[in-house]
Amino acid sequence: MHGRRIPRFIRTALTALAALPLLLTAACTGGATATGARAEAAGKGPVHLTFWSALRGSQEVVDAYNKSQRRVHVDFQQIPAGNQGGYAKLSNAARAGNAPDVATLEYPQVPGFAIDGVARDITPLVSERLRKKLLPQALALTTFEGRTFSVPLDVEPMVFLYRRDLFKKHGIAVPRTWAQFEKAARQIKRAAPGSRIATCPTDGGTQLASWAWQAGARWFDTRDGTWTVSMTDKPTRKVAAYWQRLIDQKLVFLNSVDTQEGSAQVGRGEVFGKLSGAWDAGGTMSSQPGQKGKWGVAPMPQWDPAHPHVGTHGGSTFAITKDSRHPKEAMDFIEWQVSSPEALKARLSSGISSQYPAATGLVPVARKAMDTSFFAGQDIYSLFRREAGHISGQWKWGPRMTATLKTVQDRLARVGEGEGTVLDALRAGQRATMPDLKSLGLNAREGSR
Repeated sequence: MHGRRIPRFIRTALTALAALPLLLTAACTGGATATGARAEAAGKGPVHLTFWSALRGSQEVVDAYNKSQRRVHVDFQQIPAGNQGGYAKLSNAARAGNAPDVATLEYPQVPGFAIDGVARDITPLVSERLRKKLLPQALALTTFEGRTFSVPLDVEPMVFLYRRDLFKKHGIAVPRTWAQFEKAARQIKRAAPGSRIATCPTDGGTQLASWAWQAGARWFDTRDGTWTVSMTDKPTRKVAAYWQRLIDQKLVFLNSVDTQEGSAQVGRGEVFGKLSGAWDAGGTMSSQPGQKGKWGVAPMPQWDPAHPHVGTHGGSTFAITKDSRHPKEAMDFIEWQVSSPEALKARLSSGISSQYPAATGLVPVARKAMDTSFFAGQDIYSLFRREAGHISGQWKWGPRMTATLKTVQDRLARVGEGEGTVLDALRAGQRATMPDLKSLGLNAREGSR
């Protein structure tokens, strides 16, 4: 283990990986896979890999890969996005011993699937060549004490998408700091009473986490071999107090954003800006085509402009599961997916996307594919590149983030109904997390409360 002390949650994952048998019978792997295995064993055909993903463009990527060579053939299955059942499907398949060779995991889910023994320790499979291509902050989010459990596809620094026409119309400066953001929020409320500078999303647990991340929070820490949960540490309290003030003074909307209501607010021009990941530039282009030329992208407001930091919102990775019988071939496929210009071109051919590649050498490919007329010709990828360099590297996600963030979001929805505070929602998330950690047999304690 490179002579390092490994936190218990990683040791648990490695032990599980070593102990779980690889079930190769047709009953566990499916008839088609078993047939493929017999053909491979007889040297009569290519190695067959199974790949599950909810990402748009995956079929196009697989088709391009299969056409590029004959040694490996990838069989693709589109699955629901994580919160719609995709992660449950993956967990169930792993329990049955027939998980796919390669699966897509969002960053917050990587620790949990590592602990559960679903995501294989791929440290020896990730080449130095590939490591050098990836943004270090992205790779750090999939690596624990030197052990890597998935490979980043994209990493999405938080940015401020804003209606340049509305800011200009009312003579309001685009904010560069959080103090300026609050000032602009007051100006917008006075100038356009039915509008707000942005929405504090009640379905936005990951946004709230990213704002805390930017401020220097450490919600989860595994130093000394113990999970310390501090979802109300000093930086987070500062962020919670800031947003509570904006909410109390009705300077922002407080509602779900991933809904028809949220989309309608943007469509009606009631929302002057969106605090979101770089990917949402493309999302806004797709959802609001009638607003072409009216939007711009600015850096996230900063607490200290002299020392800029951002968190991420969104981004996906690829893991090789414990059931894969062909991990080397699976890694070759992953490396091609995340670092090949042909793979990115295939993915982008499926529709509008502003994803920021974790393999930063692919940024020119993404930039060339992006029609920036929606943003009045702005070179948004140059801004994304600068902001990606400001991603703070101290953050770690917890092992049960889906459940943790659901608790936070349920309480945020109550805040929208006038019950409780943002800080209360975070306290509830921390309390709900502790039993989950202990049920996994992890050493865990609460930090700030």
